[in-house]
Amino acid sequence: MTRFTVSLLLALCLAGAAYAGGNEDLDIDKVNGSVKVPENATVGKVSTVNGSVHIGANAHAKSAETVNGGIDIESGATLDSVETVNGGLHLGEKVKIAKTVETVNGSITLAPGADVAGHASNVNGGIRLDGAHIGGGLETVSGDITVGANSKVEGGIVVDEDHSWHFGNSHKPRVVIGPHATVSGKLVFKREVELYVHDSATIGAVEGATATKFSGDQPPK
Repeated sequence: MTRFTVSLLLALCLAGAAYAGGNEDLDIDKVNGSVKVPENATVGKVSTVNGSVHIGANAHAKSAETVNGGIDIESGATLDSVETVNGGLHLGEKVKIAKTVETVNGSITLAPGADVAGHASNVNGGIRLDGAHIGGGLETVSGDITVGANSKVEGGIVVDEDHSWHFGNSHKPRVVIGPHATVSGKLVFKREVELYVHDSATIGAVEGATATKFSGDQPPK
């Protein structure tokens, strides 16, 4: 066995021990490749360029960041913050984010029980909550927003002006507040949107749009 092979095996063993034992100082930084954090592992900052990030169930990381790639966080995992530039973000059931969730071009989806203490924001891409909680508000420019049944948003909703150049008509965001959902704080729309609010939902003051009430699971198409 060569010295190189022995060194490589030793490095892999040490990395595995760090994952299993929990090491918040173990940062993972990669270029041109994906990163996967195993279930129940504890690591520091996780980042990559041109690759996706996968955080296993019940794992803990200080943060997850990527450029040109999505981030998928499995159930029960905990992180301080999540950020990507071009890629979607998916938070599984009962995922806990202590600070913020941000993307530029990509969707944001929260499964039942997911909890973000800070804000969730993007520029382009849908935002969908399914029985989830956002503590610091939602913000987008061109993305549709669905605050699904039994979801709760504190800090309101902001849809900002679209300053990008369009050859045709730009997309009109569709904002749906579902059954028994709650949005506390102002709903501020700085551009034209379609706003639908379920009869059983509770929302704050609305600026810049007129809410259309609906019953049933979904508003009309």
